[in-house]
Amino acid sequence: MIVVAGEALIDLVPAGPAAGDELPALLPTRGGGPYNTAIALGRLGSPAAFCSRLSTDHFGAALLRGLTADGVDTSLVQRGAEPTSLAVAHIGADGSAAYSFHVEGAADRLFQLPDALPEPTRAVSFGTCSLVLEPGAGAYETLMRRESARGVFTALDPNIRADLITAPNAYRARFRSWLPYVSLLKLSEEDAAWLAQSDDLLAAAREWLAAGPYAVVLTRGGAGLTVLTRDGLELSVPGQRVEVVDTIGAGDTVNAALLHRLDAHGALTAAPDVDAEQWRDILTYATQAAAITCARPGAQPPYAAELPVSDPPHGRHVTADGR
Repeated sequence: MIVVAGEALIDLVPAGPAAGDELPALLPTRGGGPYNTAIALGRLGSPAAFCSRLSTDHFGAALLRGLTADGVDTSLVQRGAEPTSLAVAHIGADGSAAYSFHVEGAADRLFQLPDALPEPTRAVSFGTCSLVLEPGAGAYETLMRRESARGVFTALDPNIRADLITAPNAYRARFRSWLPYVSLLKLSEEDAAWLAQSDDLLAAAREWLAAGPYAVVLTRGGAGLTVLTRDGLELSVPGQRVEVVDTIGAGDTVNAALLHRLDAHGALTAAPDVDAEQWRDILTYATQAAAITCARPGAQPPYAAELPVSDPPHGRHVTADGR
C-alpha cells in the first residue's frame, strides 16, 4: 500500500471566459496536491490510502466520496467540523494555474499524528500546503521522520505555494532538514529555483542528493522530466505533445505515476536499485500520465486503461489489485 499524507481542498476553477469586465463563474472541484496524488494512484491501480483530516461539511463529504469512488482507503482520514480549505485558481493563457488560498481555521490544518500506518504500507508521500500550515505541518513532519526510520520509502513534493510561506528562509532550512528522511524528492523547476535561490538547478539537485534522497526528479513542463540519482545517473525524457487545457493536477499525476511505476519495478524499498533503462520507463510513463491530465480541465488524472500497457523492463508487473 502507498499512503498519501497531506491536505485535501476545493479548487474554485473558472468555468469559462468572462464577458467584458465581468468576473468568471467559478466551478468547485476536488483538489489539493496530496488528494490528487491519492486519486491518481487509485486510478492507476495502486493500492492507496489517504492520511489527512477532512471537514464534515458538504465539501468534505464530497472529497471523501471522491476517494471512495476511486478505491482509495479512507481508514486514516480524520474528520472535524471546521470548514474545508479553498483554493481559487487563475488559469493563464498557456494553461498554467496560479492560486490564492483561504485556509484559516480549516479542518486539514488540525491533522494529528496517527498511532500507526497499515501494516502493508511500503511508501508514504508528502507535500504541498500540509507541510507549511501549523499545527498540522508538525504532525506530518513527525510522521515522515517516524516512517523513514522504520525503513518505509518516503516521497516528497514541496509544491511551493509562496503566498502561504511567511518565513521563506526558515522554510528553506526546514526543507533541508527533511532530506535525510526522503527517498524520492520530486519538484518542479520553479520550486527548485525558489528553494535553491539559484538558477543552477542541477547543482542544487546534486546538493540535495548528498543530503539523503536516493533520487531527485525535476519536472520541466513541456520539456519533460529529469532524474538524478545517488549513484550518479542523470537522465532526461521529453514531454508528450498535447493540446493543454490547463496544468491543474499535472505535477500530482507525476507523483502518483512515479510511485506506481517504481512499485512495478519493485523499487519501493529502503535501498532501491533502478538502472537507466528502468528510469527511462518510469519517467516516460509519468510524462504520458501527466499529458492526459493536462489535456482535460481540472485535476482529472488518467485511469490505467488510458495508458499504454507494458511490463516494466527487468521489473515485476503489478496488477490492479497490487499483486
